[in-house]
Amino acid sequence: MRLFLALVPPPELRRRLGELADLAHARCGGRRMPDESLHLTLAFLGEVAEEPADAVASWVRTLAVTPGRWRLDHWGRFRRPGIVWLGASRTDTALQALHGRLWDGLEHRGLTGRPDSFVPHITLLRRADTLETDGLPDVRLDWTYNQLELIHSITDDRGARYVSLARSGTP
Repeated sequence: MRLFLALVPPPELRRRLGELADLAHARCGGRRMPDESLHLTLAFLGEVAEEPADAVASWVRTLAVTPGRWRLDHWGRFRRPGIVWLGASRTDTALQALHGRLWDGLEHRGLTGRPDSFVPHITLLRRADTLETDGLPDVRLDWTYNQLELIHSITDDRGARYVSLARSGTP
């Protein structure tokens, strides 16, 4: 199963991010991410067999996430594969530390794939026709978080959808 660890925005922030995704889509085209799919990926695990996935889910339930606040104030883009995203103009040391802590735990459990770098972001568009974000509105949103989720990405004839398998700090 295809898995990742993520922070999931609360409903009001997710709604606001969806509005910004609409604006970005009107300007840049491409495929807009559905509101229910908006998240911040902390660790992409890729394909994981059932037994290690169960072990990761059990581990995630034992984790305590230090409460934090992430300031979203920067439009960004990745040329390949044409992604337009929203993130922070400054490095967030708390998110960087959480990312590193998660990968330390994952590697301890035999999972690999730690990336060379980590750019916290929320993907709003994929395969954008243009990556020109000038003219999009200034953004200043605060996201208070205290929990992460292990998410199963399922692709079928209805497209991609995400199912939460475990949340941190839940027995």
